[in-house]
Amino acid sequence: MRAKELITEEIPPLIHTDTGEKALNWMDEFKVSHLPVLKNGNFVGLVSESAIMDHQNLEDTLDVLFDHLPRPYVLENAHIYEVLSMMSEQKLSVLPILDDKENYLGCTNIFHLMTQLANIGSIKEQGAILVLSVNAIDYTMVQIAQIVESNSAKILSSFILSSPDSSKLEVTLKINELDLTRIIKTFERFDYTIKASFQIGNGDDGIQANFEALMNFMKF
Repeated sequence: MRAKELITEEIPPLIHTDTGEKALNWMDEFKVSHLPVLKNGNFVGLVSESAIMDHQNLEDTLDVLFDHLPRPYVLENAHIYEVLSMMSEQKLSVLPILDDKENYLGCTNIFHLMTQLANIGSIKEQGAILVLSVNAIDYTMVQIAQIVESNSAKILSSFILSSPDSSKLEVTLKINELDLTRIIKTFERFDYTIKASFQIGNGDDGIQANFEALMNFMKF
């Protein structure tokens, strides 16, 4: 999925002649802590709630309050993972999206992004989650997939976490089975370490409910 497909129409940009007070009111209304600012239709930067609160006279316009603004953005063809990476690294609630000539196209926000990630990550698909701890040097997705498929199941999605302080990888699998008992036993026979599992029958069958609760929480 590309950045252009992540644009939400729910969050309008500010213009440089808007006041700091208006910016804060809009941030409160749209439940974000950043908003893009345009001048003559061009993207001039991203204003944050904390930066505005550093000023005393909130009735001043944004071009009076700020000599310049930071300009984080992604181009329209950026992959969703690049969007996620930039928002995480810079701790942004909103990220502007521009075309290859740096014309402002729109923006995405963290709630909209997480909703899209849920869709492409098969979170809404029926199934269970298995977390493996694997030596980085031994990691092979081919073997992991073969073990799952040997039990007449399929991997719906996967992701890997690594740490510079460890030689281990954490491999999280979403599998299209509600009961992972047979699959877990097969992994154990191949000397895989099962770090966690979330499935029907082990007391944690509320994965979907937890996800929906998270989504509802982020709306407020």
